[in-house]
Amino acid sequence: MRIEHRSGLGIFKEPYGAVPTGTKVKLRICILPAGQFINRVQLCYSYGLYQFFHNTTGMRKVSAMPALPGNLGSSSNHWYEIDIVMPLEPALFFYCFRIDTDQGQIWVVPDYSSSSGTNLISQEPYLPNPLKPFQDRWQITVFSKELRVPNWLPGAVFYQIFPDRFARGQDYSVDKMRKLCALPERIFHTAWDSPVDFQGNSETGYIATDFYGGTLKGITEKLPYLKELGVDVIYLNPIFKARSNHRYDTGDYEQIDPMLGTQSDLEQLCEEAKKLGIRLMLDGVFSHTGADSRYFNLHGRYPEAGAVQSIKENLSSPWSSWYDLYLHDGQLSYESWWGFTELPNVKELDLSYLNYITGPEGVIAKWIKLGVSGWRLDVSDELPDSFIRAVRHCLEREDPQAALLGEVWEDASSKHSYGSYRDFIFGRTHHQIMGYPFRESVVKFLRGNINAETMLRSLEIIREHYPLPIFYTNLNLISSHDTVRAITALAGVEDPCNRELQSRLELTDGEREMGEKLLLLAYVIQTCYPGCSSIYYGDERAVEGYGDPFNRSTFPWREPEPELTALFRRLGQLRAKPVVRSGYYLPLLAKHDLFGFARFMLRGEDVFGNNCDQDVLFCFINRGHHEQNIDLDLIRQSLADRADITTARERLGCEILTAALNTAFPAVEQITLRPISGCIALGNKIVYFD
Repeated sequence: MRIEHRSGLGIFKEPYGAVPTGTKVKLRICILPAGQFINRVQLCYSYGLYQFFHNTTGMRKVSAMPALPGNLGSSSNHWYEIDIVMPLEPALFFYCFRIDTDQGQIWVVPDYSSSSGTNLISQEPYLPNPLKPFQDRWQITVFSKELRVPNWLPGAVFYQIFPDRFARGQDYSVDKMRKLCALPERIFHTAWDSPVDFQGNSETGYIATDFYGGTLKGITEKLPYLKELGVDVIYLNPIFKARSNHRYDTGDYEQIDPMLGTQSDLEQLCEEAKKLGIRLMLDGVFSHTGADSRYFNLHGRYPEAGAVQSIKENLSSPWSSWYDLYLHDGQLSYESWWGFTELPNVKELDLSYLNYITGPEGVIAKWIKLGVSGWRLDVSDELPDSFIRAVRHCLEREDPQAALLGEVWEDASSKHSYGSYRDFIFGRTHHQIMGYPFRESVVKFLRGNINAETMLRSLEIIREHYPLPIFYTNLNLISSHDTVRAITALAGVEDPCNRELQSRLELTDGEREMGEKLLLLAYVIQTCYPGCSSIYYGDERAVEGYGDPFNRSTFPWREPEPELTALFRRLGQLRAKPVVRSGYYLPLLAKHDLFGFARFMLRGEDVFGNNCDQDVLFCFINRGHHEQNIDLDLIRQSLADRADITTARERLGCEILTAALNTAFPAVEQITLRPISGCIALGNKIVYFD
């Protein structure tokens, strides 16, 4: 018996992908009985978020289907379908099929390990995984009809800056830095290009307390450089007063770290950036504070009584209720983030903490009023959903166009943590998610760990699961402060996973040449792909480094600018075009080393219905080490025969793409891509990257 259901194809499921609440969805399954008699076909479904309802319902046999290409068009096939209205509240809708035959029951579930999106057949029902109960089911994300994202966000170009390591401004002072680094654990690098510390002082060991003196004024002075790269949003790692250089151990949410500057420096940065059409996003660390903070005050460095003084010295502290602290036989114990004692956990739903962060005069509101355009939530999956909703409410109260970015490393639509699926992209919390699945797929493909078919399948799962506005705001990063630098990851050098060894390793000339070529291809894919693109500071200069702290070295301003930076500027110019920011998307080619897709407008409109120029863009990539041909005639034929085309609108899109192919590549049956290269065609102009 052959059975097919591919949720990404319109002939099996329409409409495509995630849907608003109350949408009627048509599901179909195709069966070639092969001698077995089918008694009935049933849809088994579950829906909910924190709690789930389970049911089974029958499907009707379809008497006739339209002509279809390939095996789907066989007259021996039996088709069954059902129309089912999605829940009226945001939810996850999971489903599979049960077929009753004269020889017993058959269960049909998705095969997520398949690069083609096919299904698995079993005589036994699949047992749920308690850590993710419905991972062996097809998923429909049902989002709020009120889901909105800021108008400026889809397709924006982000530039992530680790503030201490980007640029020393004219306000930089050696004497000031030495004074601020007087604490015993701190190390001050007078030389901007000196290696990062990975050992710390003998008394403390490594606790990320070495500093170079990057400032907010330094960022302000470099705004013209960022504008040339096409940057729309600067995402800053934490800038509030803290003990460490990364500042994820917040000491005071209301004060800019003196090493970086002042509140007026931030206001000036926002004002000058705004003149260039650039916005600022801050990093909010709200699942924990620093132990060395005004709130906890473990080391007694702050004048006010913190939570520690409240329990040790019986002093009154407004912050004592934020933490779970215990004193037993004179020994202090408390819950901390992943066991790091310098990061005591807070109780996010403590009413005083909730008001301090999200209230009308709270932390979120204060910095939005000063000109910031959004917040990134550190470790979103460790924050209660209701807390994130409160942050979203606060943002929209202060500025309806402010954005909320969530740090989630997996498919955020079905993220399961702390015993529940999470309310992450249904329209009530985040506006966008950090696209680590995108990074993982692209890096693995370019390194040769997976083929193009597998990469496309991984990318398509996210596209199918995310609401369209969230998909077009997804932050498609290539590297970040939490990953190995892009060029190091792509050069193919094995990570020794030892800081002593990592500190001594540098890419050879050959490894660097290979890494730069693949780095450029990664950013070509990112630039042309739907969603927001993100440049981690220094990637455009091919800065190398393994994981923390070697991925946080200083920006090489004194070194000659490589040709790669000029290519990044060209990509930034391309990214400004509406067809790249908000045009429709259709994959065209995924075959081992070759990957290709198109972006296009439909009747002069983008995916959001905005009027735009009728542009079409093609992007083709050859990650292989040999010259390869792309058969354009085969792509033209596939556009005519697609089984996922079910509406006149979609057919028009294929006709537009066919005509655009003929314009970009007139009278050409195939194009040739050199090893490790790509090309972008826009109208009749073609640019090759190799």
